Amino acid sequence: MKGTNGLPEGAPEQPEHSRLRREASEPVRSSEPIEAVDERSEEHRSGFVCLVGRPNSGKSTLTNALVGTKVAITSSRPQTTRHVVRGIVHRPDAQLVLVDTPGLHRPRTLLGERLNDLVAGTLSEVDAVGFCLPADQRVGPGDRFIAGQLADIAARTPVVAVVTKADLVGRARMAEHLLAVADLGPWVDVVPVSAVTGYQTEVLTDVLVSHIPPGPAFYPDGELTDEPDQVMVAELVREAALEGVRDELPHSLAVVVEEMVERDQPSADGRPLIDVRVEMYVERDSQKAIVIGRGGSRLRDVGTRARTQIEALLGARVFLDLHVRVAKDWQRDSRQLGRLGF
Repeated sequence: MKGTNGLPEGAPEQPEHSRLRREASEPVRSSEPIEAVDERSEEHRSGFVCLVGRPNSGKSTLTNALVGTKVAITSSRPQTTRHVVRGIVHRPDAQLVLVDTPGLHRPRTLLGERLNDLVAGTLSEVDAVGFCLPADQRVGPGDRFIAGQLADIAARTPVVAVVTKADLVGRARMAEHLLAVADLGPWVDVVPVSAVTGYQTEVLTDVLVSHIPPGPAFYPDGELTDEPDQVMVAELVREAALEGVRDELPHSLAVVVEEMVERDQPSADGRPLIDVRVEMYVERDSQKAIVIGRGGSRLRDVGTRARTQIEALLGARVFLDLHVRVAKDWQRDSRQLGRLGF
């Protein structure tokens, strides 16, 4: 396949990825029966592609754009993603499983170390890697740090450099940035895209598909993510809570769904009615006050925005019960990290 930037061709031999493939074969939530998995011809391709990059490089927005729906939360705040999110792209000739990961960074807390370990573990099990670098920011130390990490795997796993946020810069700046990105490492392709406008998203999908092996589909048609409902609900609450807050709060906010129970009686419009109880954890009393707001005004706004998205996700009416608690310095406490799912 001809690279979009004229870089040398040649995808190396693909490794085996037992855990990701095993998990993909396990039961998942779907509107289609599992028998709908299409055992297609030998030309059909299927595989896992991990999207990596420094925090706030556009990985989650790009994942949503390629999948065609929201499977990962997004925010202007860095380090929004805290766990591996899989989004599934279905095509007649391929099934592409996108693995959106937390932003790689030099960790300052135990949480940061665990997130980096999560990314490293994922990189060892995928068929290809998409290295996201935002066009509106010059290549910096964070990008070089990640490029150094990827250099170790580029010999066995193809790495595609993805220049995100292409809609934010002009042609001259883009040309300069593409050259800088190409010089960072042995990338098999360099592709500029815009998840907002859709610029070259189909081209990027074609490029990524070219670097995954032939094989049958892992997921049934119609399945767009394998995220459990409770995880998705927690992420939607956290996304709503992150809007319009101070820089310190995103790193200190954790959300856990304690309970999701469907009532025996449906709502007045005939839809199921589900009670959802959510605990939001911060590290200090001052942060708790920020989340709640004066007279509880901000917490009510968070609940309203989150409930709208949760109801769309679940196809049901939702009674959302939010609580905010202080778990002092939880990012540095291994016991509390474990309790919060990290």
